[in-house]
Amino acid sequence: MSSQQQKQSVSRAAGAPAAAEPTGPRPARLSAAAALTAVEGLALAALGAYMLIMGLVGSPDSPQQAEMGGLTVLALALLPLVAARGLWLRRRWSRGPSLITQIVALPVAWTLVNGGGALIAAGIGLAVAALVVLVLLVNPTATEALGIGPRETP
Repeated sequence: MSSQQQKQSVSRAAGAPAAAEPTGPRPARLSAAAALTAVEGLALAALGAYMLIMGLVGSPDSPQQAEMGGLTVLALALLPLVAARGLWLRRRWSRGPSLITQIVALPVAWTLVNGGGALIAAGIGLAVAALVVLVLLVNPTATEALGIGPRETP
């Protein structure tokens, strides 16, 4: 990269916006996608906190494994929470992390459904939420609200 290109990159990063901010009201579809993604993140955070607390004060077979599992799940909860905030604020980068979260949630939902008992309801709920968010995020209304337009053909 030449010195001139580096200076241009620095000046763009310093203050010049890369793309115009979306204007107008936030579409209900985008609000719903942000809310569902946030609920998924909060559920993950609650699970991680539970695992961590049980590892610390409970009597698991392996306290270190339970504690590390709790910390890992807490860290994983950050992705949907940050994506939900980005969707709420109409940041175009947030669509990718939210889509990834939903795609990863589908095999987890399948595993829960195959677990039997009360896990079946949790798996169905997770699958429905993931599919709804996927549909909401690929909708043209949501993509336009995020400033993602159709690709121009040359």
